[in-house]
Amino acid sequence: MDTERVQAALRDASDTRHLVIEAAALGAVAAAFGQGFGEKAAVVVADETTFEVAGRAVHERLVAAGRKVEAPIIFPGAPTLYADFANVLTLESRISATDAVPVAVGSGTLNDLTKLAAYRCGRPYMVVATAASMDGYTAFGAAITQDGFKQTMACPAPRVVLADLDILAHAPPSMNAAGYGDLLGKVTAGADWLLADALDIEPVDPRSWSLVQDSLRAWTARPEGLPRGDRQAVGALFEGLILTGIAMQLSQSSRPASGSEHRFSHLWEMQALGHGEAPVPHGFKVGIGTLAATALYEWLLARDLTRLDIEARVRAWPSRAEVERSVRQAHALPALADNAVEESLAKHITPAALRDRLTRLREHWPVVREKLSRQLLPREQVAALLEAAGCPTDSAAIGVDRTRVRVSYSLARTIRRRYTVLDLVYEIGLLDASLDDLFAPQAG
Repeated sequence: MDTERVQAALRDASDTRHLVIEAAALGAVAAAFGQGFGEKAAVVVADETTFEVAGRAVHERLVAAGRKVEAPIIFPGAPTLYADFANVLTLESRISATDAVPVAVGSGTLNDLTKLAAYRCGRPYMVVATAASMDGYTAFGAAITQDGFKQTMACPAPRVVLADLDILAHAPPSMNAAGYGDLLGKVTAGADWLLADALDIEPVDPRSWSLVQDSLRAWTARPEGLPRGDRQAVGALFEGLILTGIAMQLSQSSRPASGSEHRFSHLWEMQALGHGEAPVPHGFKVGIGTLAATALYEWLLARDLTRLDIEARVRAWPSRAEVERSVRQAHALPALADNAVEESLAKHITPAALRDRLTRLREHWPVVREKLSRQLLPREQVAALLEAAGCPTDSAAIGVDRTRVRVSYSLARTIRRRYTVLDLVYEIGLLDASLDDLFAPQAG
């Protein structure tokens, strides 16, 4: 781990103050808790599986250190435990009955539940990671399902994070593979941010950008080590995920970590919730989304946008009423349609603003294209990296067939207001043409 860089990031972070990533790190859990919370009492939050993996040891070491420790709060294990608001309320009730600081022992679901419940109780918390499965450990906000939709609810990241490399290396390979898919998606997320910056929509924040992008190639360089539990490969992956979360703290936004690839993932996740389909690991969906976004970027970068007919696009630009009608008709689930209409209208611009944006694009396209080309990886390389890590590379493996992927390019654009390559291709009037080419028989 690049200790100097990590410590510098922690000094700038809004929430996370202490980070321990090393072999046999469980031995330092009592000291790490003391650094973060002084003499306060503790309570372990785990599920049946993570309690046996690390939660019992965490509880016992805190007790042995002479600290007041409440009885552990143990949820049923997967697949019955979900990051839904009902479980947040249950946990909030249990935590508020004590004066203890929660110590979440687990990965995505347990961390998100504890993050929001602790915040609602007015307390900081600590997390002991059990898998390098996602970047949400140190991210602000918790991804929680309420009323059938997964949404990010505002709440601080953990004050203390501890990860034992021996435990991470022995996590189920599919969990670390999912973390790799999530981290590799920062390639297209970065391209989308460069695009938004070039069009004066959302400027790149140098600190957050550097924290994620400067080491991204190194963090993702050894995917073949993940399935066999190589500690160096797992450690690099976890460092990348943690620093990505801290970048989100710095920017107070998920922009450093999330772009068009996450639009696909979020769409498929919301559709699955609406139709009662079995959940698929977040990072697996992001990996497929990264392949989809990369394919679109490759198509786009082969075009000469300096010859773009701007006035034709301005004449064809839909009104807000037309946007609302088309978006609502495109989504089969009423609640999802409502959300998509709200997000689409939030980023819909006037014809005059479109003219200005496309004029800027046309004038700066050679420079923008060069920046994007340097940021992106070839689709074949993305697929090879994902496969080596143990991630699926065929959308059918996550329950999304080829026809549904094609439709997803149009739908994914509508569900979030963040500007990505999906918006650009739509605005220049080439979304349908790009899909005709990408999904032509000879392409598959």
